[in-house]
Amino acid sequence: MKKLIVIAGPTASGKTSLSVELANRLNAPIISADSRQFYKELEIGTAKPKPEEIKNVPHYFVDSHSVTEPLSSGQFEKEALELTSELFKTNNFIILVGGSGMFINSLVYGSDQLPHRPEIREHWNQVLKEKGIEFLQNRLKEIDPNYYHQVDLQNPVRLIRALEIFEITKQPYSSLRQQEELQPRYSTAYFVIDYPREILYDRINRRVDIMVQEGLFEEAKNNLQHRNLQPLNTVGYKEIFRYLDGEISKEKAIELIKQNTRRYAKRQLTWFRKVKDAQWIKADKNDKMIENIILHI
Repeated sequence: MKKLIVIAGPTASGKTSLSVELANRLNAPIISADSRQFYKELEIGTAKPKPEEIKNVPHYFVDSHSVTEPLSSGQFEKEALELTSELFKTNNFIILVGGSGMFINSLVYGSDQLPHRPEIREHWNQVLKEKGIEFLQNRLKEIDPNYYHQVDLQNPVRLIRALEIFEITKQPYSSLRQQEELQPRYSTAYFVIDYPREILYDRINRRVDIMVQEGLFEEAKNNLQHRNLQPLNTVGYKEIFRYLDGEISKEKAIELIKQNTRRYAKRQLTWFRKVKDAQWIKADKNDKMIENIILHI
C-alpha cells in the first residue's frame, strides 16, 4: 500500500535529521512543508537541510521558489498534489516533513472549502498597509479569540483569511474549521515529535545562537530590499530589521528572536494537538524513533 508519512513538530525538534534517516531506511523521497524553506533567498534563518543531509535523498519544495512570489497553502497544495501523484508511481512511501500545520493539512486533507471574496481580502490588505499588522491582530482577537491563540500572529495572510471569512459568514473561522470533518486523501501515518518544553526551549535558544554565528544578521541584511514581503515578515528576520533600523541593539534582537521563536513553537504545538490522528513520539535518538515509526506505518 502507498503511504504518506508525516513527520511534524515544533521548530528545533529535529524533524530534518529524523526524516532524512527515515527516508534512507525506507528509500523514500521527502517533501518539505516548511513555509520558509521554499525560498531560495533564505538559508540560515530557515534551518534548511545541509547539503550532506540531502545528498542521497530526493528533496522537494526546498529552494523551489522566490520570496518575490510567496507560496500560499493553496498553491502548495496544487503543486504538491501533482508531485505526489508522480512520486507514488515509483515509491511506496513519501515523507512529508515540516512545522507548518496549514501546509501539511493542505496536502493531507485539502484546503478549506470556505468561501473567498477578493474585494474583502483587498480591503484588509489595504488596512494592513495603512494601520499595520497589530491592527489585524487586535481585530481578530475581538471576533475570534480561539483562532487568535492558534494562528501565527506574524503571518498577515492567515490573519486576513480569518477576517475575510468572518465578514462573509458572520461566524468565527475557528468554529467553521471545527465543523469540517477532514478525511486524509492518502493512507497517512502522522507523527509529531514530542519534547519536554524546557528541553525544546533550550534547543531553540542554542539554535538561534548557532544561526547568528553562521551569519543570520548578514543574511537579513542581504534581503533588506525584501523586508516588506510576507516570507521576511517572520521570526528571525523582522527582529534583525529593527536592529538594522537602529531601534534596538544586536543583543536585544537576539533575545527577541529567541523569545518569539519559543512563542511560535508553542503555537505549533497547539496546532498539532488538534490533529485527531496524530501519533506523538517521545523525542529520543533517531534510530529509536525510527523503529517506533516503522512499527506504526
